[in-house]
Amino acid sequence: MRIWDISEPIEASSATFPGDTPFSQEWVARQERGASCNVSTIRMSVHVGTHTDSPLHFDLAGPDIASVDLTKYLGRCRVVDVQGTGSPSLIPAAALTAAMLAGAERILFRTRQEHDHRVWDPAFTAVGAAAAKALVHAGIRLVGIDTPSMDHADCKELDGHHLLYEGGVAILENIDLRMVPAGDYELIALPLRIVHGDSSPVRAILRELPTSRS
Repeated sequence: MRIWDISEPIEASSATFPGDTPFSQEWVARQERGASCNVSTIRMSVHVGTHTDSPLHFDLAGPDIASVDLTKYLGRCRVVDVQGTGSPSLIPAAALTAAMLAGAERILFRTRQEHDHRVWDPAFTAVGAAAAKALVHAGIRLVGIDTPSMDHADCKELDGHHLLYEGGVAILENIDLRMVPAGDYELIALPLRIVHGDSSPVRAILRELPTSRS
């Protein structure tokens, strides 16, 4: 079955959330220097690139990423196009129609046609509180977005994050949906088992559903 890789590349030029640690790589063993193999050490915020937040990210009493329910990151999902409104830009709850959400377990939002993982856009579209409430009410298990966060960079309350957590909804951020047609797929986006981790990078892919093959 066809696979779409919806993960951002992780490299030194990857954009980071303001104040986060950028990606860097140090080679500690190289074959051209006489080593038997090549070994590197990386340093980065766990929020660089495509990642999932654990509740510990915004709630000291929340579970870490090693303890989250993995079933939320595997299964049927729906890619939908939606435009943010207002300033700061948020997904309007009114855009989340019954037809859009009907039968969906996981929703991935494409809010833009261009996607450059090297550029930090302070005007990115976020989910926010109103849309988060609508998603919880609809019984969605995971929400993904092609921007850095469920809430804006200057939002201190993180209402969207909290409402999704309280409603049992997993979070997937910085996905790249440029090449993916709107529709239904199988999502595979497992986090690393990082004990005490507030987040984890993921290699997120979409797989064609058997019923959609010609």
